[in-house]
Amino acid sequence: MIKYNLVGNLWKGVVYFMDKELKFAVLIDADNISDKYVKIILDETAKNGIATYKRIYGDWTNTRLVSWKNVLLDNSITPIQQYGYTTGKNATDSAMIIDAMDILYSGTVGGFCIVSSDSDFTRLAMRLRESGMYVVGMGESKTPKPFISACNQFKYLDILLSKEQGEESASKKEEPAALKAASKNIRSKKAAKGNDSKKEKEELRPQTDLIMIKKAIISLVEEGSDDDEWIHSSELRNQLGKRFPDFDVRNFGHSKFSSFVNSLNILDCEQEKNIVRFKMKK
Repeated sequence: MIKYNLVGNLWKGVVYFMDKELKFAVLIDADNISDKYVKIILDETAKNGIATYKRIYGDWTNTRLVSWKNVLLDNSITPIQQYGYTTGKNATDSAMIIDAMDILYSGTVGGFCIVSSDSDFTRLAMRLRESGMYVVGMGESKTPKPFISACNQFKYLDILLSKEQGEESASKKEEPAALKAASKNIRSKKAAKGNDSKKEKEELRPQTDLIMIKKAIISLVEEGSDDDEWIHSSELRNQLGKRFPDFDVRNFGHSKFSSFVNSLNILDCEQEKNIVRFKMKK
């Protein structure tokens, strides 16, 4: 029996080593995640590997979740029915946790994507990492810090959606004069809600702020630079990701790591072909 287990574990290791891309189980909590995020969820997962499991949990008899129907069909996501047995209790969490452990013990994936803004999944993320899984968390900026810290990576869905919508709006051609006049009344009504919009935008910010990131960058450069005081961009980025699971340059309006670091104005940058290095400014 012991011999079989050793062989089995070795074989699983060979299979994972041969796979070029990490296989993920994507588990979505429909109780507190909107269907408008589905494209971002799948796109972000695709950057890390392949989504072999795509499941979403909720009480599908509830009309509140009806907007998910077409989204699930279009993206081949399997809905898992979970009735709310007791008022005020979230049965969806338990169903997701049980399924996650079943998938873990099946040995068919190397990572999990837990999509929720609920801190109840903190212990699940910790347990999966203890078993060697790579855990990506996704949720809104209101997600409690303990769940964020329990993941290898964490993505703010509302910030990414806001950025994506802003880019789409900027890329559109200028509206014809007639359309502008027709939409003037609509825009004036929206302006009346300016205070609410401003408050909403203020809330769309990462929990790890620039001051914390600057301090970490200075510390990492001082500790990890070579004899010439240079540190490679990839190494600096990896170390920041380990310290701050929710670190993403897109949260701060940048598409590249090098442009984000240069905007802080604390490091000198040197680029030779595809190699980028940084050192402290004198």
